[in-house]
This record gives sequence, C-alpha cells and structure tokens, in this order.
Amino acid sequence: MKILGVIPARLASTRLPRKVLRDIAGKPLVVRVYEAAMRCSALSGVVIAADDEEVIAACRAHGAPAMMTSPDHQSGSDRLYEVVQAQFADIYVNIQGDPFLERGAEIQVTTLKVAISDQEAQDPNVVKVITGAGDRAVYFSRLPIPYDRDGRGVQRYKHLGLYAYRREALITFHDLAATPLQMTECLEQLKLVENGIPIHVFETGHDTVGVDTEHDLERVRAIFDARS
Repeated sequence: MKILGVIPARLASTRLPRKVLRDIAGKPLVVRVYEAAMRCSALSGVVIAADDEEVIAACRAHGAPAMMTSPDHQSGSDRLYEVVQAQFADIYVNIQGDPFLERGAEIQVTTLKVAISDQEAQDPNVVKVITGAGDRAVYFSRLPIPYDRDGRGVQRYKHLGLYAYRREALITFHDLAATPLQMTECLEQLKLVENGIPIHVFETGHDTVGVDTEHDLERVRAIFDARS
C-alpha cells in the first residue's frame, strides 16, 4: 500500500504572512515540517505542494521535493487533490504522524484530537471537535464546544490539522461544492460533515503547535533553540 504525505504550502497565508518560509533555526518552516514527516516510517514518501516559485526554490535548496499547484485553491485538501492527478497513492495524508486508514476499508477519512484545557478552548485559533458513536466527528468549531450549560465540567478536544484520505474520498471532497457551515467557520472539514461523509477521529496524547500567529512562531523557534 502506497501512503503519500503531502504538505500544502500556501505562501499567501493571511493570519501569519509568508508563514511557510518563516525561519525556524536556519531553515524555512515548511522544510522543518517536511523533515518531521520524513521520520514517519509508514509514509512511502512526502511531497510539498506549493503555490509559488519562491517556495519551490526554498524547498529545493534544502533537498525537499516540491511541486507547483494552483494558487487559487480554497483549502489544503483541494491542493491535495491536484497532487492526486500527478502522483498515484492508495492513501494521501494531508500534513499540517501516522496514517490511520489501515484500520479498515470502511474508514475513508481520519484525523486526530487531543484533550485541552478550558483556557485553550477559548482561543478561536484552536479548532475544537466533538465526536460521537464510532469515533465519528459530529462537529468542528472555533468556539469552545460543547457548551457546559450547568457548569458540571466537560473535557474539550482540540482538532489536530492532520488528515488521511483514501484516494476516492479525496476526489469526492474536491467535487463537492462549498457548504454554509464550512464558509461560516472557515473550516474545510465541515464540507464533509455537512454532506454526511464520516470523519473518524482518533485521540492522541501528543499535541502540536499550530503556527498561525507571531506568538506561535516564537513558541516553535524556542522549541528548536532548546534542542540545539
């Protein structure tokens, strides 16, 4: 089974401009993500899907394979679909690690969640997820869901932006029109939820640092500085 890791690299990020090329201990952030992904033995390979020649050049300068994709894609998974047209795999992992789709053929899309504190749940940059029967996603939101009406205390979960798709599921995702909740929350995974396509969510004890703000970037830089 061929499992291809794909790192969508959009230069025109809005919350943190030029995020993928920001320096992390002497290398662009996207190259650091590539190096981390390459340590996953389950992946058959990793490719960076870029939208700008500057990103392509930076990747190649560090020996990271990259391919040009359209700058007009609305989401990372749409960018992933373009990779489908160029490189065959049985499973495509959208890396933002393990590919989880070997658990069963009935599982088409998977992602991860991790328990978080009440304080972290208040941050709209932290996407929360609720799951139901069979570990299937019920809803994703930037709000602290579920709402604890009676103040009894509730464990909330952060959604980690790593997806694994079977090839057919990724093609389906691309062909679906944008949906109201997807556009309202600005969360691509809600397109699947609104169309009744199950997303299986597995819990992990390993959190990640999403790089969406200058503060996030400094946190990551501090992690690498501590390693050196």
